[in-house]
Order: sequence, then C-alpha cells, then structure tokens
Amino acid sequence: MRIDFLKAATLVLLSICSSGVLAQDSEISLLRASLTELRSEYDARITDLENRLAIAEQNALQANYTAQQAVTAPVNNAAGGDGNSAFNPAIGLIFQGQAWNYSQSPEAHLIPGFPLGGEAGPVAEGIGLGEIELIMNANVDDKFSAWLTAALAMEDGESVVEIEEAWVEATALPAGFGAKFGRFFSGIGYLNGKHSHSWDFADQPLPYQAFLANQYIDNGVQVRWLAPTNLYMEFGGELMQGDRYPSAGSAHSGAGSYSAFANFGGDVGTNNSWLAGISYLDATAIGRPSGDEDEPLLFSGESRLATAQFVWKWAPDGNWKNRNLTVQAEYLMRRERGEYSSTSLAPTAYDVDQDGWYLQAVYQPIPRWRVGGRIDALSSDDPGVAFDGTLLATPASDPQRFSFMADWSNSEFSRLRLQFTRDESGFIDGNHWGLQYIHSIGAHGAHSF
Repeated sequence: MRIDFLKAATLVLLSICSSGVLAQDSEISLLRASLTELRSEYDARITDLENRLAIAEQNALQANYTAQQAVTAPVNNAAGGDGNSAFNPAIGLIFQGQAWNYSQSPEAHLIPGFPLGGEAGPVAEGIGLGEIELIMNANVDDKFSAWLTAALAMEDGESVVEIEEAWVEATALPAGFGAKFGRFFSGIGYLNGKHSHSWDFADQPLPYQAFLANQYIDNGVQVRWLAPTNLYMEFGGELMQGDRYPSAGSAHSGAGSYSAFANFGGDVGTNNSWLAGISYLDATAIGRPSGDEDEPLLFSGESRLATAQFVWKWAPDGNWKNRNLTVQAEYLMRRERGEYSSTSLAPTAYDVDQDGWYLQAVYQPIPRWRVGGRIDALSSDDPGVAFDGTLLATPASDPQRFSFMADWSNSEFSRLRLQFTRDESGFIDGNHWGLQYIHSIGAHGAHSF
C-alpha cells in the first residue's frame, strides 16, 4: 500500500514538472515571437525616420539655397513684382550684347595654318545681340543636383536655341569623389569651363579659338577626386561622345574622346592665392569641318592636345572688392595626324605639331573699375608642299594679337566693357574696337576661382 502511494506521488510530481516545462517552453516561444515582432516594428520605424530625415534635410538645403538667392538677387519692383526672386529650381538670365568695328571685314578673317571650326572667329560687325543664357539649377534630392543652360542667340537673322549644358552631378559620393554626366564643358584648361559672361575679355585667346573652337563642350561622363590635403589637389577624367570640335563623328561607337586633368592650388599669406594645372585631351575626328562653310576642309584622324596653366590672384587682406590683380597664362600644344580633304583637295596626309599661348593681367585699382591687357599667339610646323596655296599652309609669321580692355561694373550683376585689339593673326593686320554689356537677373551662382 505504501508502495502504491509512492508511485502515485511520483507520477503526480512528474506530471507537474512536465506541465511546468511545457508552460515554460510556451512562454519562451511567446516571448521570442513578441521580441521578433517588436524588432520588425522597430526596424520599420527606424527606416521611416531615416527617410523622413533625408527628406527634411533636402528641403532644408533647397530652402537655404533659395533664401540666399532671395537675398543676393536683384529685386525688380518697377515691373510690378512683389520682391520674391527665389525660385526652386533657381532660375537666372544673362543678357549680353556688343557693337564692333573692324578695320577689315570680319567675314574675310582667316588665320593661315589654323582653319577655324565651330563658333570660333570674330563676331559680326556693328550692333548685335550676343548670346543670352537661361540658367536653371537645383538639388534633385540628397544625392544629386542638376544644371541646365540654354543659349538663346541670333544666327543669320533667325532666333536659335541650343542646349549648352544639361548635366546631373552626384553630390554624395564617398572619399572626396564627384561625378557629372550629361552635356558639360570639359575640365581641360583654365578658361574652357568658364561661361562667356565671366571672361575678362570679350573673346577667347587665339589658342582656344584655333584648337577648341572657343570651348570644348560635349556629352559624356566626368569623374573627379579631391585629395584630403591642405594643398588643393584635384584629379579628374572624362569620357565624351566625340561629336564636337576638335572631335567629330562620334567615333568608337560614341566614345570618341577622353581627357584627364589635374589642378593644384593654395594660399600664400592672406593677400595671395594661386592655381596651377595640366590636362590632356585625345579626340578622334571623322569628317570634321573647318574653314569656309561653303567649301569646308574636312579632317579625319587623331587630335591630341596638352595644356598647362597658372593663375595668381592678389588682393589686400583677401578683400577683392576694393583692389585686386589677377595674372594668368596658359600654354597649349596640339598634334594632329590624319588627312585633310575638300572639294578642291584630294585626301592628303597631314601630320603637324602646333602650339599656342596667352598671357594676361587684369587690375582693379578702385571698386567697380578694371583694366587689363592680353597677348596671345600661335605657331605651326610646315605640313608640306602638298598644302601650299591652301589655308593649311604655314603662315609667313606667327599669328599674334594684343588686346586691351577697361570695364565698369555697377554691381556683380552688370558690366560695361570697352576693348581694343591689334590683330596680327591674319593675312592683313587690323584694329578692332568693341563695346560690350553683360547683365544678369534672377539666381546666379558664384564663379569659380
């Protein structure tokens, strides 16, 4: 009897223990499921908060940008506006015009040995409307920004619109990298990336006209890297479509040119700063036209260009508004190998080295007023007797020019300029006088160094 009681007690105890274990396992499973659910809900809330933070930061960036533009942009109350000049995207207009007088007809302007392509060459004589730039730019989101420049101009008495720039830039790449894709001014040289309204003279130096048709702009991709050093060091490269002078024909399946560049700079005390750089452009041309539009010279081959530049800027205590001096120089060296042809010239082998340079100084002695001088020149090898009597023949003397300018800026949004040029680059020497105005309204970002 006693044994039966012990057995029964043992069975009851085991039953209680097993039920307790089962209850404990069930509770653990319940707690685990609750923890999993809480973790999923927590992750979802964190993700939602991160997205809301990114949007808030983007809105703040755009709000700050447009607020700055509202402070710096001119207000036109006379036109019935309410003074609100802030836009999202930011919108600006650059108005340009000129009046030129030439001692010889600009239509007959030729540079022996350097047939001009694209938009290079003197502007039309007399009073004319220059290129008007419509600029729109904004942050796309927290990782991209976009820029559009549309050029409005008159050609042969008709209005034309050209997409000058249309690019998107990645702004959140790590380790100092940056990237741009679309249509943009190449990063080669110093002047190539500057808009015409920011030039110190009314036209580009001879090397830019002869080698780049004023400026090299094309469709492509640009990658840059800014070194994390006290000395400014930037390195970059580009892959372009190759459809614009000095390339042509979109060779190599639409990747007809590439470039590489490096820039270095820094400050010397509080009064001085400098920038130096080198660059290289390799462009393939297929049927590239230059010279006379009615009977153009067509070049097919390789065009390789190397550049070196140096810029020195001085301003007392770094305050450029009162007094400043800028001295800049560039050297460009080009080699072209291929063949030229035209309606009067059978395909003829062409292998020539050419170079060009300019040196200029611009001084502001008092606020609003500047004066400047520039000398620019070209030189070329002899392409051979096959080109005698053509525009490609070596000139009797190296083409060169001497330019002087004076301008007055009532503010950073308006400028009037007088320029004189002694031109010894053509068959006949000549004198050029020009008046130019540049005015901007709306948003307008700061110019680069």
